Amino acid sequence: MTAGYDPYAFEPFAVTVDLAVFTVRAGALHVLLIRRGQEPYAGAWALPGGFVLPRESAETAARRELAEETGLPEELVAALHLEQLRTYSEPDRDPRMRVVSVAFTALVPDLPEPAPEGGGDAAHARWLAVHDVSELAFDHAVILADARERIGAKLEYTCLATGFCPPEFTLGELQSVYETVWNTTLDRPNFRRKVLATPGFVEAVPGAARLTGGRGKPAALYRPGPATTLHPPLLRPEGSTR
Repeated sequence: MTAGYDPYAFEPFAVTVDLAVFTVRAGALHVLLIRRGQEPYAGAWALPGGFVLPRESAETAARRELAEETGLPEELVAALHLEQLRTYSEPDRDPRMRVVSVAFTALVPDLPEPAPEGGGDAAHARWLAVHDVSELAFDHAVILADARERIGAKLEYTCLATGFCPPEFTLGELQSVYETVWNTTLDRPNFRRKVLATPGFVEAVPGAARLTGGRGKPAALYRPGPATTLHPPLLRPEGSTR
């Protein structure tokens, strides 16, 4: 112990992690939630998460809690790209004691269904459409709103949206991903112009086209290009995902 330092001079508090994990399912943005099996907030929906153990980092705790509470395969959870969102530290955010939470978020395609029975504090886990989520335990509604804003911004400057499309996709299918995450309707000609003007975003599949319904000609097919970031960014319309 450092000379002159008294660790008991400060009131103890706990550190937790919370995770807002999103995917696109059936044309809607979904978030992975758990139904709490214990007090406080027993029976309420909440983000997966829990307490950081003494010998683990916040990110290690986040992956452990996500696997424990949702039953998602550990190898899948280990490979997830988790982005630290922010720290939530309001004194009364948890009725048990002073708790500071480090929140993480991710937007990932092709995530499976969680296990029918949860672990830890979770009775079970489920994907819920974001527009169907009402009340959440603790301050998780605030975390969810902040996380949705973050992933909306992420689509502005990365090529992440192509991961939610088939290997060969139409620009309409790509636009649908943006509209789903941003919760808005985009002008089709303007979206097409911006996408095709962004170097390395998408590549045309020579000679490939697909009928998309209606009486128009088949739509050209594209695949992801070599870029990972968008220059210039594809900016959201004002008021979307907020």
